[in-house]
Amino acid sequence: MARTRKALPAQVDVAHLISAGVLASVCPRAMIEEVLAETGKASQRERLLPAPAVVYYVMALALWREAPLEEVLRVVCEGLQWLSGGQAGAVQATKGAISQARTRLGPEVMRQLAERVLQPIAAPGAPGAWYRGLRVMALDGSCMDVADEQANANYFGYPASARGASAFPQLRLMGLVECGTHVVAAAEVAPYNTSEKVMAAHMLPAKLKPGMLVLADRGFYSFKLFRIGCATGAMLAWRVSSTIKLDIVQELPDGSFLSTVYDHLDTKRSAGQIVRVVEYALEDSAKPTKDSYRLITNILDPEQAPALELAALYHERWEIEGVFDEFKTHLRANSTVLRSKTPDLVKQELWGLLLAHFAIRQLMAQAAWPRGLDPDRLSFVHAMRVIKRKMPQAAAIPP
Repeated sequence: MARTRKALPAQVDVAHLISAGVLASVCPRAMIEEVLAETGKASQRERLLPAPAVVYYVMALALWREAPLEEVLRVVCEGLQWLSGGQAGAVQATKGAISQARTRLGPEVMRQLAERVLQPIAAPGAPGAWYRGLRVMALDGSCMDVADEQANANYFGYPASARGASAFPQLRLMGLVECGTHVVAAAEVAPYNTSEKVMAAHMLPAKLKPGMLVLADRGFYSFKLFRIGCATGAMLAWRVSSTIKLDIVQELPDGSFLSTVYDHLDTKRSAGQIVRVVEYALEDSAKPTKDSYRLITNILDPEQAPALELAALYHERWEIEGVFDEFKTHLRANSTVLRSKTPDLVKQELWGLLLAHFAIRQLMAQAAWPRGLDPDRLSFVHAMRVIKRKMPQAAAIPP
């Protein structure tokens, strides 16, 4: 059956111009020019598609997943001309020209922009983002399908399947998320067969800071990784498997107890790490389970974080699952895979996706906080529609 080609309006309206403004507010032109110069990717001659426009274009692909590549480019270029006070003119570029422009840009520019832009944004005391003065963060990983091209398959690899080969190659994404705002504060991208623990060991020393409280599921625990997290000065509350032996060293008044964990290679148990253990079970839950939860934390004083409060707080970790759903389901709309057909362009597209998600989430937080609301109470899907639809006040989003 023939498919109807989706097209955006012939006349770019205020909605699309405002969308371009949202992207420009997150990545100002000056920042882009600086990164382009540092990476040697600045345009050496006048081109139909200059490098800064391609940067915004890559981000815009996340907002208009339903539109052809040429249509997205037209909207972005005309929107940027409007923001700069120029006249919006027609932009003619073929898919081949767009692909060449993206290839010239490469993934490193978008990665370095993400390094500068992605960060926690909640001010001290912002609703839903803090626990006793600690910024609540969550660490987790996910996988995303990429186009079934030989180059992608060779680089990213296929997931294991019990019934033949998987339909698409997959990349592995590691994210550190601010729970109160859902912004991705840091990310790592790697082939599918890369261990999440290996990715986390690379991310944590660079991104964890004192004043954070980082939540993680039991799949992340290892003695080495926990020590790496503690060395950053951040507070940790990680779930651990029931198979890990945790002897009671000292019982504490709130029902938790102190214990010591060791590296599995330390057979003499000579170099351990003192931790506090919180054990609990859920009652009257929607999904009855006999499994108990075991958390270990480097907050050793129960007065700083009582066991009952930590048990309740741990389930904020699920906020990161909602974040993955936001950009894997809602930003990608009906697309099942990232569109790019080479590994470099896949990584470039993913960094653009993360930047676009950050832009939306930052805007939602700015809308919620003046009213004393937790940004969690706002709808991500609704925010996307607001950004993309026509609004009466074009100046609502500053260039």
